[in-house]
Amino acid sequence: MGFQERALYRKSSKEMLDRFIPNRSAMDFDYAHYMLTDGKKAKENPAVPSSPAKEAYQKQLREVFNMNRTRILVFKNKPPAPVQLMPQEYASVQQSKPVKPRRHIPQTSERTLDAPDLSDDYYLNLLDWGSSNVLALALASTVYLWDASTGSTSELVTVSKDIGSVTSVNWAPDGRHIAVGLNNSEVQLWDSTANHQLRTLKGGHTARVGSLAWNNHILTTGSMDGKIINNDIRIRNPIVETYRGHQQEVCGLKWSASGTQLASGGNDNLVHIWDRSLASSNTATQWLHRLQDHTAAVKALAWCSFQGNLLATGGGGSDRCIKFWNTHTGVCLNSVDTGSQVCSLLWSKNERELLSSHGFTQNQLTLCKYPSMVKMADLCGHTSRVLHMAQSPDGCTVASAAGDETLRFWNVFGTPELAKKATAAAPEAFANVNRIHIS
Repeated sequence: MGFQERALYRKSSKEMLDRFIPNRSAMDFDYAHYMLTDGKKAKENPAVPSSPAKEAYQKQLREVFNMNRTRILVFKNKPPAPVQLMPQEYASVQQSKPVKPRRHIPQTSERTLDAPDLSDDYYLNLLDWGSSNVLALALASTVYLWDASTGSTSELVTVSKDIGSVTSVNWAPDGRHIAVGLNNSEVQLWDSTANHQLRTLKGGHTARVGSLAWNNHILTTGSMDGKIINNDIRIRNPIVETYRGHQQEVCGLKWSASGTQLASGGNDNLVHIWDRSLASSNTATQWLHRLQDHTAAVKALAWCSFQGNLLATGGGGSDRCIKFWNTHTGVCLNSVDTGSQVCSLLWSKNERELLSSHGFTQNQLTLCKYPSMVKMADLCGHTSRVLHMAQSPDGCTVASAAGDETLRFWNVFGTPELAKKATAAAPEAFANVNRIHIS
């Protein structure tokens, strides 16, 4: 081996040694000292006879220091032996973990009110709960307001017989203004605080207006004529967009939380997704998606409270299914056969849960966990199909109205940890609404 080879060998050997860091806590320094001193002397002078006393001493020394070992330096501790838990010990460890208490869901209504003359019409939308904690209910040709904070009831408006009955009600986001759809194709806009009619929207539709949906200052109306109209209530000529896609009555309308997408359901078994962000393009009044999987009228629509592009839809008596859609792609994510007509859908504001109301045979409300759709409870009490549901501003209580002419209140969603108080401030869109010319 040449000089350069020996130098490289010593260098590589040094690098290898530098990689090992002895664990001094595992070293036996007494044994190491003996091997480096007395042990070395014994190897250098093997011919020197030893006395019996010395041999006995060395034997005892070997036993004490365990000289049959082959290593002096220890570079790694042995791993501790695994602890074997008995079944009862394992169960106690599992039970020590905190378990979230199961929420109690009352399966009977906490309050029932009479609702005489409530129309047993699947295609209408006659119940809504505003952000100011006031419930609006249309009975025949009269709209009643029930203040949930005080329990008092007042009459907002009774339309004349020549106009016909009220076909839809919907609160504006401010909880003060309310839209009232009528059988004669008109829509009235009211200030509930002042009990004053602000204006009438007419000329856009040719048949009853059975569905309404607010998007800030835009009031969207759906009619039996199949048309959907966006009305800007701030201007004299309010019609700003008209959506044409349904061939029969539009019985469901819901804006997404972002205000960019509108879902519409119709008696033609269709669901359309409209995107208002395309307003500057030529496709503004063309649907983004046409969803054709239902086999009956689609009135029940609900945008998910925790996932903006998730829409739940429910079909009528010959369909009975709740379907879930990705509204960005138009893909159906899941379909669940409920066994009965789906009249209304509500997402919980506090949990990943979906509440549905049904018709024949049980006329029940069903609460399911999402996305498994495992049934959590059936809420029974109505004796006819549960046509409408509305959720309180704090997300705890649900009001249901049925063809049995009763209004029931259910504490189905529990008490949120931090209930959000409804704001009393009106959005800027309504700041000058009283100055608009009444049509």
